[in-house]
Amino acid sequence: MNCTLTPPDTLSKRSDDPLQYISASRLKCWQECSLKWYFRYIEQIPTVTSPALLVGKVVHEVLQFWNLSRWRGRDSSVKRMQQVFEACWAQLCEESDMHWEPLEKEGKEKTKAWSILEFYFQNTPIPEDEKPEAVEVRVERDLDAHGLPPLLGIIDLVRDGGRIVDFKTTAQTPKHSMVRHTNEIQMGIYGLLYREATGHTESGFEIHSMVKTKQPKLVITTMEPLFPDQTRKLVRLMESYVRGVVAEEFLPSPGMHCQWCDYFRQCRAWKGGSS
Repeated sequence: MNCTLTPPDTLSKRSDDPLQYISASRLKCWQECSLKWYFRYIEQIPTVTSPALLVGKVVHEVLQFWNLSRWRGRDSSVKRMQQVFEACWAQLCEESDMHWEPLEKEGKEKTKAWSILEFYFQNTPIPEDEKPEAVEVRVERDLDAHGLPPLLGIIDLVRDGGRIVDFKTTAQTPKHSMVRHTNEIQMGIYGLLYREATGHTESGFEIHSMVKTKQPKLVITTMEPLFPDQTRKLVRLMESYVRGVVAEEFLPSPGMHCQWCDYFRQCRAWKGGSS
């Protein structure tokens, strides 16, 4: 690929180098809408934390603590996790400067968050005495051979034997085929990073989807190890992403996702420029 990885000066308005690295979240955002990517990573427009996002953050923090407790041989009981949940909820509400309107909404969201965690602990396929291979590990992979910035990612959990696990919260019960499709890039990136860190091939992937229905559900979607053609596809996607950022191809992509986009107002006000 023949292109410079140093973006034009206009791209450095609020970010020294938007192509300092590639991550699953940045690549996914770009694919969804390159203008959204611009607002998030170049303009760095602050957003308001929604109740759904807060619930997702709290669930992630508690599960991280649970996995670390199992890894370190410490108390990972449901009772202990409820104590951790209470502390995490209070802390993240404060950090996010949440304003609950009406006030009773906080209680409903908090109850929902704990109910899906409690259901997960009761129904998880992970044995309590299974020691993780890695928890919340940050990995970087050099992609100079492809003329690309380094690949960076944080893997939620690697089970014993090299099975990579990612946790999701969702409002609706997902179909396995759709979960595989929408998460193929993220899981593929994690696979590449795992291979870089260990020198071994992952044994597979698991996506644990916690469904925030009135009666919580847990949907486990499995995926096979990364195939060579998937690796080639990932490289092509990353090459296209870099070319688009360098060329400042920041354009709206209207669709259903616009309903919950943090930058809807900015998008409607967009006049066709990049700054």
